[in-house]
Formats: sequence, structure tokens, C-alpha cells
Amino acid sequence: MRFVTRKNAAVDRIACPWLIRRFLDQEAEFLYVDPEDVTRVAREKDAVPFDVEGVELGHVDGRCSFESILIKYRLDEPALARMARVVHGADVDADVDQTPESAGLRAIAMGFRRLFGDRDHEKLEAQMPVYDALYAWCQEQPAAELA
Repeated sequence: MRFVTRKNAAVDRIACPWLIRRFLDQEAEFLYVDPEDVTRVAREKDAVPFDVEGVELGHVDGRCSFESILIKYRLDEPALARMARVVHGADVDADVDQTPESAGLRAIAMGFRRLFGDRDHEKLEAQMPVYDALYAWCQEQPAAELA
């Protein structure tokens, strides 16, 4: 599978590729392009657009892109639901207080953005262990905390 999104990734544009590689396609390819080029590149490269306005795998009905992917691909594991709440809060400014962990994840993502800038593929590879660790932590949380 091939996916395309805007360059200079932060939270959702890193969390979504993590989710896709871990649960949908280990070999998925991600293209990071200028925002105005996403639609054209999606068409030319037969890539699924994500985390851009007006697409199914974007911010829809109050969801962030990570949550939209969970719904589209029916990924309903409790740990992923907890992780989605953290990612949502980190990605959506108005919801940063949604979980105590969201502000920390946002700070980490912004730090990676400062370190890597537009080198999104390097940034993605550097952050994969961060999301692996967050997922492992989410797996250990009691089900009652997922509500």
C-alpha cells in the first residue's frame, strides 16, 4: 500500500504510518509532499491520502486521522482505543487535556519536528520506537480507563 500526506509531519502524520505499518501493511510506503501536491500525487502514484482536509482518513466528525484509520480498517483493540485518545489530544490543540499523556506526546513530536524538520522519513523511523512504547503502555492499562 502507498499513502500520501503533507510534509513536515508532527503527531498524526507520524502516528498514522506507525499504525498502518504495525497493523495493516509492514511494507507500506509513505510519501510526504507539499500540501498543494497531495491530490495530484495520490492520483499519479495510486496512493491513499491521509491527514489532509476532505479525505476519509483525515479529521472527520471530530476525529483525528489516527481515529479515522481505526474506524476504516476496523481496528478495535482496546489498547489502540486508548492510544487513539492520547494521539487525538496531542494532535488537536483544543483537546490537549483529553488525557494526561497527550501534552507529553505533543512535546515529543514537536521536539522531533525541530530535530528533523522536513526530513519526514528519518523523523518517522526515529519515532517508531516512541509509538511502540506508547502502545506497550496502553496495553497495560485497565479496561476501565479506556472509557
